[in-house]
Amino acid sequence: MLFFISNLEILIREQELNNLAKININLPSSAVKNYIQETSKLARVRVREHVNPLSMRYQASASPPDWTKIYADLNLPLHLDIGCGRGRFLWHMAQIETDWNFLGLEIREPLVEEANVWRDEKGLTNLHYLFCNANSSLKPILETLPAGILQRISIQFPDPWFKKKHHKRRVVQQELVNELATYLAIGGEVFIQSDIEEVEREMCDRFSSHPSFKRQNGGAWLPENPLPVATEREIATLKRGEPVYRALYQK
Repeated sequence: MLFFISNLEILIREQELNNLAKININLPSSAVKNYIQETSKLARVRVREHVNPLSMRYQASASPPDWTKIYADLNLPLHLDIGCGRGRFLWHMAQIETDWNFLGLEIREPLVEEANVWRDEKGLTNLHYLFCNANSSLKPILETLPAGILQRISIQFPDPWFKKKHHKRRVVQQELVNELATYLAIGGEVFIQSDIEEVEREMCDRFSSHPSFKRQNGGAWLPENPLPVATEREIATLKRGEPVYRALYQK
């Protein structure tokens, strides 16, 4: 079911974002200001927060597009964001790092449609959002891209699926890690973060168990986000004074 955000909700949300400017959350001030100015303009629709990726509806593999018609320069290094949500993170990244291409995968189709509208309104030719279930579509998507093009992956604040019987719904399963190891370029990086320590540790366990990935920073949590843009969830978590657990892997 699709919901629409009222004007009042947008105004309240904008006020909350503006309050971030007064808070020290260990993020570059320019990133926070840019997020405040641009993000409040983007909110349009809401969808159900939880989508069961094991539902039959999401088992069919996505059909990759003709990448030469998506990116102006297909030879640029690619940043893949798995579970991109509304796509705001990549929307900002694509404008900051214009020498990269960006691809966001999201299981909630209305968010993907909306995000691609924002991309087109901004005229971004290094950004694309694709509706799919990463656990069933990753291989058919990545195998159609030029070899060695995938150089950075991010998985940020994935759905925790707290109940033990639902852990199999979590996005970072061993098969997904295996596929990422196959297509990520040598020297490529995987950045993962969550505000749920147990979820982050599970993701780390799965990447650490694969021989292709080596955890950076001596195996300790990263004190700061190494990327120039913070997600909405990260900003909100730090605003509340709560921890964010981060790890970086290199192939």
